[in-house]
Amino acid sequence: MRKPLLTFLVALALPVAAQPTSADDTGAYSDRDGLRLSLSADELLDNRPFERETVGEETLSLEEAVARALENNRGLRAERLQTAIQGTFEAQERAVFDPELFAEIELSRDESVRQLEEVGETDAVVTTRRFGEAGLTQSLPTGTDLTVSVRSSRSSSSRVEAPQFTTRAGVSLTQALLRGGRIESNLVSLRQATLDVEASEYEVRAFVEQLITDVEGRYWDLVLAEEQQAIFEEALAVARQQLDETERRISAGDRPETEAVSARAEVALRRQGLIDARAERARAQDRLARLLQGEGGLWDTRLEPSSEPGLERYTLEPMDTYVALARDHRADLNETRLRVQRNQLEVVRTRNGLLPRLDFFVTLGQSGYADSFSRTWRDRQGDGYDLAAGLRFEMPIGNRAAEAEHTRARLTRQQIQETLANLEQLAIEDVRGRWFDAARVREQIQAQEETVELQEELLRVEQTRFRVGAGTALAVAQAQRDLLESRLNLTETVVRFRQLTTELLNASGTLLLHRGIDAPGADRVDIRL
Repeated sequence: MRKPLLTFLVALALPVAAQPTSADDTGAYSDRDGLRLSLSADELLDNRPFERETVGEETLSLEEAVARALENNRGLRAERLQTAIQGTFEAQERAVFDPELFAEIELSRDESVRQLEEVGETDAVVTTRRFGEAGLTQSLPTGTDLTVSVRSSRSSSSRVEAPQFTTRAGVSLTQALLRGGRIESNLVSLRQATLDVEASEYEVRAFVEQLITDVEGRYWDLVLAEEQQAIFEEALAVARQQLDETERRISAGDRPETEAVSARAEVALRRQGLIDARAERARAQDRLARLLQGEGGLWDTRLEPSSEPGLERYTLEPMDTYVALARDHRADLNETRLRVQRNQLEVVRTRNGLLPRLDFFVTLGQSGYADSFSRTWRDRQGDGYDLAAGLRFEMPIGNRAAEAEHTRARLTRQQIQETLANLEQLAIEDVRGRWFDAARVREQIQAQEETVELQEELLRVEQTRFRVGAGTALAVAQAQRDLLESRLNLTETVVRFRQLTTELLNASGTLLLHRGIDAPGADRVDIRL
């Protein structure tokens, strides 16, 4: 069973293998119909698959990139709306103490029929009543409810010829004496809403700082990719020059043909590196463009960075300076401090809920009666008035719900205080870690600069030895490879130091201050318990 199957597979493969293919001088293969199966290395490099069809080119400095991100970034636009949304809750809490107008109109008709057994007749009485009331009511932060109202009614009956008008003007007051009787507890919701607005400002500040950190990081990534592409292009040119010289020496009989292998391999490696560098530059530009654009108009625009990561402009302050600044200016710490204050207000509110309700109320009014509405105000029949005062008491038996709520508020306050202490430690660790990395990278730059100089000298020595016949193409290729690696490492280290300085300022909460950007949330929040 296996032998027929093997015979079938071999027969199936023969037509495919029998088709002739030929290689041209560039190394590309084609079939007998002239179809190109691949491109040569030079053609593939010139094809530049990662080069987009640009609709324009724009030179962009670091400051311009940051300004454009602050203006167009969609994430920042959405974050800014959060502050406005929180402001609506504050306005809503303020509206609790706004006066409220109320009015009521009522029409009623009553018809009653009585049977008069003595005379054997029925007596029908029709009563019509029209009632209207209007007034103002308002709750005050002192726990006082005030109501001022005016009511009027018109009554008519089938037994009375003239209708009767009644008007009353009155005022009522209710004052909470225990629960709800303190200003600080009645203003808790408003103050919490105000703190939420302030906390949202610190959230926006933290978002802006992170956005600027990301923009600057992506910008320097693009600078690095640009530099790496230029380094690989230069390295490829040097490798091709070395290959040409090696081939001339082989043609002259000074070198064996095996010397060309290492030179060609070096050219192939530099081509591979250049393709990767171009692809990385395209990705780096897209990452930066996403942060800058609003309507998506930068995807096909070639961005040319103009700023250079000059090291002389950036110095490291002592580590303790950054730690002290972080304690005062980090947005996440200040936001958490506001949350502590907010929870402390919740403790105040729930503590007031433990008290029983005891309200004092008083109502005072004066009424007038006449045969017309206008005369009820002018021609009052006597000094009719009404007055009522008293106390109202209310207390749940056991009061377990209020006690549970107050206990929960106290535990939550303790929890968020521990969270704040832990967050401060994490912030200090973050700052110290960034500072150590920046200091290490700064020291490495000088060492890598010396390494590049030595590698350049070593390459010149190997090239000289190769020209006089004392060296090999392999040694020259190795020196070129070492120099390329050293230059790439130096460029990456310089850019990384520039990124770390931005990250260090962000970790200390002073990035916006150093960049001269004014935004809410610059001051330290002191916890007021």
